[in-house]
Amino acid sequence: MMKTILLIEDDTALRENTAELLELSDYKVITSPNGKIGITKAKEKKPDIIVCDIMMPEVDGYGVLEALSHDVNTNQIPFIFLSAKTEHKEIRKGMDMGADDYLTKPFDEDELLSAIESRLAKAEIISKILKEQSQIPKEESEDSLRNLNELKNFFDDYGDLSKCKKGEPIFKEGEHSNKIYLILKGVVKTHKMDENGKELITALFKSDDFLGFTSFVDNTPYQESATAVEDTELAGISKSNLKEILEKSKNISLELMELLSDNLSEIKEQLLQMAYSSVRKKTAQTILQFAQVLNKKPEESIKISRNDLASVAGIATESLIRTLSSFKKDGLIEIEGRNIRIIDLPGLQLVE
Repeated sequence: MMKTILLIEDDTALRENTAELLELSDYKVITSPNGKIGITKAKEKKPDIIVCDIMMPEVDGYGVLEALSHDVNTNQIPFIFLSAKTEHKEIRKGMDMGADDYLTKPFDEDELLSAIESRLAKAEIISKILKEQSQIPKEESEDSLRNLNELKNFFDDYGDLSKCKKGEPIFKEGEHSNKIYLILKGVVKTHKMDENGKELITALFKSDDFLGFTSFVDNTPYQESATAVEDTELAGISKSNLKEILEKSKNISLELMELLSDNLSEIKEQLLQMAYSSVRKKTAQTILQFAQVLNKKPEESIKISRNDLASVAGIATESLIRTLSSFKKDGLIEIEGRNIRIIDLPGLQLVE
């Protein structure tokens, strides 16, 4: 079937010459002398592809693309910009707005035809994929999980349940990883040993957090160890099972990527704190971090080893103990044996 091209160009000679070239190449061509008329024709005729100049009266090419991208009937039409502008920022602007290609004047015949052919082919492939997806039987699509909460329920209902006492390892650095875990109860720390044999806690995980993401390839060695900070219950499923779930649900894949990205941002923040903050600020932030992970209210005691506090803060245990004593003297915390209780939350948050 002959494809229809909408050519929007204010230069009469160029518009007529280009239209003739396209017609000789077996395309049906609709022309428009400016952006305003071009928008109307695009909505009326629904062409297979649009070739549009940028600098035009009434509405420029950017305005045309913006107007059509907001209309559900035209936002899938391939769009090629045609312009004398060669500056990188202008090209980038057009592509950022959603244009499929960008040709600069003067262009040769083969360049234009090649761009049109490739964009039409891409649109046809995407259309075919969408059509195939729409034909998936309803009962099959209903079997797939829809969001991250349903994925967590799947872990809870079908995962292999395990329990770890406080201080027990869940996995060790170098062991082969074949499972991903959801923490049902408790708190877990992940940690590594530095070259001096000192433990560095890399992250803390609480109830309802995922644990064990290294790679989706089976038998990839763990890059760190994980240990229960308090009595912990976990549900684990195989990586192959999780891959099947993610392949069926784009939504869960996107939510999981966002979650893992947030986790990376938190870890970066923790590393920056360890590198640049003062000992007092590191200690204060670490106490607040443990209170949050352990889900403790300010008035409730936090029971955590001094070594774990020092490891997360990235300071020597002796320095941590001295700083805790100064916090107690300043009325920020109370210390009862191994328990720490925050008594001045705003003050602790403002420690520099």
